[in-house]
Amino acid sequence: MNTPASPTPPPASSAPVRLLIVDDDPLVRAGLTLMLGGDQGIDIVGEGADGVEVEELVERLRPDVVLMDIRMPVMDGLTATERLRRRPDAPEVVVLTTFHADEQVLRAIRAGAAGFVVKDTPPARIVDSVRRVAAGDPVLSPAVTRQLMARAAGGGRDDRADRAHRARRRFGQLAEREQEVAVAVGRGASNAEIAASLYLSVATVKTHVSRILAKLELNNRVQIALLVHDAGLLDTDDGGGSHLG
Repeated sequence: MNTPASPTPPPASSAPVRLLIVDDDPLVRAGLTLMLGGDQGIDIVGEGADGVEVEELVERLRPDVVLMDIRMPVMDGLTATERLRRRPDAPEVVVLTTFHADEQVLRAIRAGAAGFVVKDTPPARIVDSVRRVAAGDPVLSPAVTRQLMARAAGGGRDDRADRAHRARRRFGQLAEREQEVAVAVGRGASNAEIAASLYLSVATVKTHVSRILAKLELNNRVQIALLVHDAGLLDTDDGGGSHLG
């Protein structure tokens, strides 16, 4: 694994991100601990060998982020993520996978994972991903999000129609401006890009995103994007704020 230049260290006043590593392979855990533990912005507070251990470890160690393997023998990372994210004080979850986009990653994102990293990702990028997730930013690129959405579009016509109906009904809970912001999030726009296109301040966009998450009971921007996709709102060509009445 080639190690690129180290990322910019966090400000001295920033507390290190408390990280829990969960993987059934002891060599993988040791490698991640070695690679990530030397970064001053990361504090590895513990390790787990299976998803069944996660809730107890989280309760005891209080991590900010859990780096979670998807495939584990007793309880896989998907089930562990779903159970963990039901907690009111749940840490963020970044899933570890050997694939860039598959059904399991999609399920993890729907369950509330804030993103994923492939196991051969350079250490500096894993560190950056952990920091970003701790700061509230998902770690899926627009390209990867599109791959996941293509997966989400699978299934029969009846399944897609039912999914679209449910998504549109949920979007009806949003005010018109919130719908415009949600569609922009679905297109992969950053807060700054949304602010420029809708003539809003970045702070106002952040407020709208927070309200969308709360109203729709979602965990992160990627889930907003998936719901926008399910509702069929990314099929328009206007590039603006298509909304539901």
